[in-house]
Amino acid sequence: MRIEPADDGMFRERDQWRYDPPYDFYDDDGQPVKNPERFFAARDDDGTLVGFYYFEQNGDVLFYGFGLRPDLTGRGLGEQFVRAGLEFGRARHAPRQVVLDVAAFNERAIRVYQRVGFTETGRRVETFDRWGAVEFVEMEERR
Repeated sequence: MRIEPADDGMFRERDQWRYDPPYDFYDDDGQPVKNPERFFAARDDDGTLVGFYYFEQNGDVLFYGFGLRPDLTGRGLGEQFVRAGLEFGRARHAPRQVVLDVAAFNERAIRVYQRVGFTETGRRVETFDRWGAVEFVEMEERR
């Protein structure tokens, strides 16, 4: 897999992704992408988009986000995908700490993050027009 800066083509392709419920919460909302320079495309050896990564640095803390193409989810690829992004993000940003958040209903993702070395540090609720109140689990990488 190669990781490279996102381009307009990656965003257009990602906009078409549709996840099965309840993961459709992660479908694109049709809004313009804020801070596109923080996104990176993950492509396989043939150049096919398999996912994306998002990195936002705040001091020595790196917020880490990502998405795996819908047809690749639930197939045991998550741990490898998450680790690849972590390695890339660490090499690029040299953070002291890596944090992420995930919707609390996404138990399969939470299990992957725990296996990779993240622990829960808190919870919060955000309200969305389409989804109402959604609880998020805040996680931090143990190192």
